[in-house]
Amino acid sequence: MTELQRIAERYARREASDRYSLLRPEVWQMWQERQRVLLKLLARRPGQPAQWRATEVGCGAGGNLLDLLRLGLAPAHLTGVELLPERLAAARAALPEGVTLLAGDASAAPVAPASQDLVLQSTVFSSILDDALQQRVADAMWRWLKPGGAVVWYDFTVNNPRNPDVRGVPLRRVRALFPQGHFTARRVTLAPPLARALPAAYGLLNAVPWLRTHRLVLIEKP
Repeated sequence: MTELQRIAERYARREASDRYSLLRPEVWQMWQERQRVLLKLLARRPGQPAQWRATEVGCGAGGNLLDLLRLGLAPAHLTGVELLPERLAAARAALPEGVTLLAGDASAAPVAPASQDLVLQSTVFSSILDDALQQRVADAMWRWLKPGGAVVWYDFTVNNPRNPDVRGVPLRRVRALFPQGHFTARRVTLAPPLARALPAAYGLLNAVPWLRTHRLVLIEKP
């Protein structure tokens, strides 16, 4: 079995759960926190959102691409790459026809070099357990960026001993994947087990930096 097939199996096991629904209080608090931090970072970027071109690796059902549309990016300037056919179909149903959706391995996706202002990934690399495939996907993302463009990275940094399907991606590994990048990193997201157990205390607990398990990173290309 290839690593891509293993990734598909890992995501299939995850699909049975509703723990990622935005109707759950801990999930919408995580999402709102991440959006606030991301918008502050993007507000510093040159140009206007209507001019930006963006591609997301592992676009899932299209939620992050919808957020970019609300930010002002044009449908024709957006591309999503997704490995799982059922997720790609859900994205196609949710997104305008002008958004380009590509199926399969992101490291081989037909995105033109130096064509993108932003390339995004959200909790994709923590599900890639093969170092070589991680590097191939990172190299593709970097290749797609224009000079002055940026990777938007969101992923968790620590291992979950109860979930062998994922592994944390510490900041030193992110730096190794994008050695030429200029990094702006923010710690975000209360540890999900705590957030699920005590959603009413999310804001209070999240004020303690070492309880945040994810990093949102802007990696700028010179």
